[in-house]
Amino acid sequence: MRILLVPLFALCFSTSLAAAEPSSAETASGLKEALTRGAEVAVSQLGRTDGFLGDKRVRIPLPDSIRKAEKMMRTLGAGKYADELIETMNRAAESAVVEAKPILVNAVKNMSFDDARGIVSGGDDAATRYFRRATADEIAQKFLPVVKQATARVQLADKYNKYAGKAAKLGLLDDKDADLDQYVTQKAMDGLFLMVAEQEKSIRKDPVATGSALLKKVFGFGG
Repeated sequence: MRILLVPLFALCFSTSLAAAEPSSAETASGLKEALTRGAEVAVSQLGRTDGFLGDKRVRIPLPDSIRKAEKMMRTLGAGKYADELIETMNRAAESAVVEAKPILVNAVKNMSFDDARGIVSGGDDAATRYFRRATADEIAQKFLPVVKQATARVQLADKYNKYAGKAAKLGLLDDKDADLDQYVTQKAMDGLFLMVAEQEKSIRKDPVATGSALLKKVFGFGG
């Protein structure tokens, strides 16, 4: 018999579940478990070698304005650093992203009833939006020093900033992209929340695939 998969969070507060409907405590635990799992998987995927560099969805490129002005920048001596810069930026992001795991997990633990209700009723990316709202500032503070350390090891930040500064003065680069460490930090965060969104989508679609007995009970797939 084919099982019809019902979206994860819609089942949380469904009024049409059978008499064996889980308790409020079990429902809350199931929701938090789902969010924690999604966050942990996202971090583990990105925080390994080629987690950023090898994934086109999150791979960090040089800023658009640098790429658009590539010929001009080569005349300024920056062309030979492009590949090295790209690899270093992505390696820095891979190192930094592991710092996000405890922050995301803590955000789940501290979730209020209103937060949970908003996730249930807020659409397919509601959990991701909650994570971004609750954690973005703290994650940025954790990412930036790790990124700085990674780029400093090969002195690429200085090289990038030297030539990016020239490009900014020529009007070829947005000022916000003229600092390598800030740029990588923001892109690393964008990649993280993209992967969190992917996990949210996956869990909503098929909670059974998580292999969790609690999730199966909470979301009606325990039989």
